[in-house]
Amino acid sequence: MTEPRVRRREAAVMALREDAIEEYERYHRDVWPDVLAAISAAGIRNYSIFRLGTLLFSYREYEGDDYEGDLAAIDDDPASRRWAALMRELQQSVEPARDGSWLPIDEVFHLD
Repeated sequence: MTEPRVRRREAAVMALREDAIEEYERYHRDVWPDVLAAISAAGIRNYSIFRLGTLLFSYREYEGDDYEGDLAAIDDDPASRRWAALMRELQQSVEPARDGSWLPIDEVFHLD
């Protein structure tokens, strides 16, 4: 059996409200099962979020054939929409992102 090919690696940053650190980490210790299922069904693998002070760093890999469609399916999932709304209350965009979204980071090195 061959390993699935990683089609896309992504990293992004987001800020966290200083008064929301404990709440954010509490939510992420017990992510809702429906949210995890939607992420997995969309082909997202090896997904991690790291925190340094109020800076959040996310890394994930995508394995699939319809990136835009798969991400749209997460956005269409009711539990994922509720989760995202809750997280938006705790997070703050990092410049130059201003719309409440994660700011993508360009990959400059990868060792496979």
